[in-house]
Amino acid sequence: MAFPFFRKKGSLIKTRVLIIGGGATGTGLARDLALRGVHCVLVEQGDINAGASGANHGLLHSGARYVSKDPEAARECRDESIILKQTASHCIEDTGGLFVAVEGDDEKFIADFPGYCSHCGISFREMDIKEARSLEPALSKNIIAAFEVADASIDPFKLVLENITQARKLGSTFIRNTKVVGFKKRKGHINTVNLVNVQTGEDLLIEADHVVNASGAWAGEIAALAGDPIDMIYSKGSLLITHSRITGRVVNRLRPPSDADILVPGGTVSIIGTTSARVDALDDIRPTAAEVDLIVDEGTAMLPGLESMRYIRVYSGVRPLIGTQTGEDDRYVSRGFDLVDHSGKGIENFVTITGGKLTTYRLMAEQTADLVCHRLGVTAPCRTQTELLPSAHAWKWTVPGIPSKEWLKDHKPDDFLLCECEMVPRSALDSIISAMGEHKKQLDLTTIGKRSRIGKGACQGSLCSIRVLVYLYDKGHLQSDQGVPHLRKFLNERWKGQRVLLWDMPLIQSELKEAIHCGFLSLEI
Repeated sequence: MAFPFFRKKGSLIKTRVLIIGGGATGTGLARDLALRGVHCVLVEQGDINAGASGANHGLLHSGARYVSKDPEAARECRDESIILKQTASHCIEDTGGLFVAVEGDDEKFIADFPGYCSHCGISFREMDIKEARSLEPALSKNIIAAFEVADASIDPFKLVLENITQARKLGSTFIRNTKVVGFKKRKGHINTVNLVNVQTGEDLLIEADHVVNASGAWAGEIAALAGDPIDMIYSKGSLLITHSRITGRVVNRLRPPSDADILVPGGTVSIIGTTSARVDALDDIRPTAAEVDLIVDEGTAMLPGLESMRYIRVYSGVRPLIGTQTGEDDRYVSRGFDLVDHSGKGIENFVTITGGKLTTYRLMAEQTADLVCHRLGVTAPCRTQTELLPSAHAWKWTVPGIPSKEWLKDHKPDDFLLCECEMVPRSALDSIISAMGEHKKQLDLTTIGKRSRIGKGACQGSLCSIRVLVYLYDKGHLQSDQGVPHLRKFLNERWKGQRVLLWDMPLIQSELKEAIHCGFLSLEI
């Protein structure tokens, strides 16, 4: 049975399910429920992938990373990786992966690795060192062991956009820039959720039969607002983006999880990381120069070229881990996920889903949807295990380097490039703007940047930011001085990832940006 989407009365919206959080799990849940005929409202305080879903490696795990310490998470990654390669292949580059050890690494761990993999049912192949180095010449000459696994690279932005696009086409909706500020309950039941638009200050009330907290690292705060706090650990990780692609495959260090032990290729770049540092709050998450030094120093052991590599950006995200604040290394906190049913604490129509990995987002959504549908009396089964995730043309521009090949082969003379670093043409913006639907009213540089490669190249928005802004004015999406705060916000976000990379070419690029935007345009960044 298909349920009506929602009824709106002034500032009150009624819906079957309210989902809080616009990352992979929240959008995956919206799609899962919509395929079962349960339409929902998804709200996000920022934009898509504002948390961990937009600040990770983009690694589709084979599960091999967790075989020694977290076998359950390893098996979940194994199974979900297989499903996603079959159902969302257009979001995945099936690179394959290597686990390599270098001189000085723990030989007992190396010897035990095949047994760990076999115990978890994860396929692997031991490789000859010469074969590994012939396949990946960037590997160190000091490699002493290599194993091939089924890792892959996945585009988290394309994945999330495809999920929410299908959910919307099936009748659900997505409300951006809207923050949950309170819950009204009666007799153990959430009657309404109070929200506020963070840009306009406008209040909104949503009345839902069921509420799902899929807000990632913010899950503890949302649960506390509802009256049943959850202990959360905030584990910050930082990652470096290289100017060019170093390897064809994912490369993992063959040792217990540690700093800078994974390099993931994606399109024309590679991402190396990550770090692990306990933080107390989510207000100002940014990378440090010490983390950059640590990543380069550690990564160089397996990929020597990292020492002299040109980097274009560093970024940080927070892992949403369930647990108490102990002295234990956060890397040894389980990477499994938690589905918390708050009915045991007297809130019968409220659940929280958090933890997990990008690789397991679909499974997290499925188990959450199963519970919600049981509560709502819906018997329709999950379809995301087998049904292909549709591909929307507009979102192909999130992939580095790939769409530009099409543009080079066949483009109209007037379809000029707005971003030369990443080769994003005017037609790409037209496609993205058209796909935004009702969100066209909220267009700005940051919004477009999340849906394309704008600002992600070597110049980090120095030139393309102005071109895109002018194009938005020409199309009537911006008026008067609206573009100035948009430009400042966009460039400040890019600067956050440049400020700790100020040597060699990145320093020259940042000085060019300062000359253009601060010197010529008198814009304070």
